[in-house]
Amino acid sequence: MPPASPRPVNPLDDDDYPAYTIGRAAEMLGTTPAFLRALGEHRLIAPLRSEGGHRRYSRYQLRIAARARELVDAGTPIEAACRIVILEDQLEEAQRINQELRAHGTSQPKTSA
Repeated sequence: MPPASPRPVNPLDDDDYPAYTIGRAAEMLGTTPAFLRALGEHRLIAPLRSEGGHRRYSRYQLRIAARARELVDAGTPIEAACRIVILEDQLEEAQRINQELRAHGTSQPKTSA
């Protein structure tokens, strides 16, 4: 298994650093804090909590939330939008892994019928 990527030295360079409060995140997305809470209820994003218990969002989570908002704005129910975004994210990750395996000449063993 390859070693984990080192964490960026500067938290501002880290896509996973929980830098944004719920109010600021909602403002950036042009939505409401209630929309972000709903995404959490549907398990699309799980914000980290500050020591005081306040929700904090990362840039990665904001990109995911923005995609869900696009779908909801187009008329997709929030539950379906969350599922679509989860599946899109899983597909993107699988394609990235597949590309890495191909680039390193690693192939999956063939199974016999």
